[in-house]
Amino acid sequence: MTAPYAFTHALCRAPAPSAIHGIRANGGPDPDFTGLLAEHEAYVRALRALGLIVDVLDPLDAFPDALFTEDVALTFPEGAILLRPGAPSRAGEVQHIRAALAALHPRLLEMTGPGYADGGDILRLADRVIIGLSARTDRAGAEELAGLLGQVGYSAEIAETPPDVLHFKTGCGLIDAGTILAVPALARCPQFAGLEVVTTPPGEEEAANLLRINDTILVGDRWPATHALLAARGLAIRPLATAQIARIDAGLSCMSLRW
Repeated sequence: MTAPYAFTHALCRAPAPSAIHGIRANGGPDPDFTGLLAEHEAYVRALRALGLIVDVLDPLDAFPDALFTEDVALTFPEGAILLRPGAPSRAGEVQHIRAALAALHPRLLEMTGPGYADGGDILRLADRVIIGLSARTDRAGAEELAGLLGQVGYSAEIAETPPDVLHFKTGCGLIDAGTILAVPALARCPQFAGLEVVTTPPGEEEAANLLRINDTILVGDRWPATHALLAARGLAIRPLATAQIARIDAGLSCMSLRW
């Protein structure tokens, strides 16, 4: 099995002006749309600079959160799986990404419900996939998704996401095939058995949603202690601005589907 961060392709969606009204758990100010657009464009440039072929779909103004393509599907070389987002306002996004995924993948599977699963709760490891239960992913959805993952050759385990963590990957990210960066609340996750778990530096919990792309780690630019931690491990890092997307409860993994 290839490394879980060995990618050649990505699928993104440009943010619509309505994105400033995207879902957020704890209120707070709207992002600045000009800044949000700049962050997204810098992100797409970074993926391309790292060698990925990136397709960018048109914005969907009727769906403010549609730029976060990761939540509506899973993508692998063997095929793609259409998910059932846990937020009702996002359910319609699935139909708008179906054709693009069908054109880019040899096989397209789909959740049918009644459960729900968001891609932000799915962490792919070298030998398995972890599905985190959260406010957006319920057990029925996780169990259905585990069955679909089996059809494309991936085993799955179901984990609990701490109640103060929005998505499973809000609180963790893959540093390398054997190492996880996690917020303290997720550091003892039983499904991390056999892996090295590195905890986020104090005050830099948001850095947990980093994104490894081949030999480089994309990480928010506001987290100097995390940069130092990663650099000390001999890893190449590419800091990216995330201040605006963070205002709508998102991070680096959210803005693309990768395979």
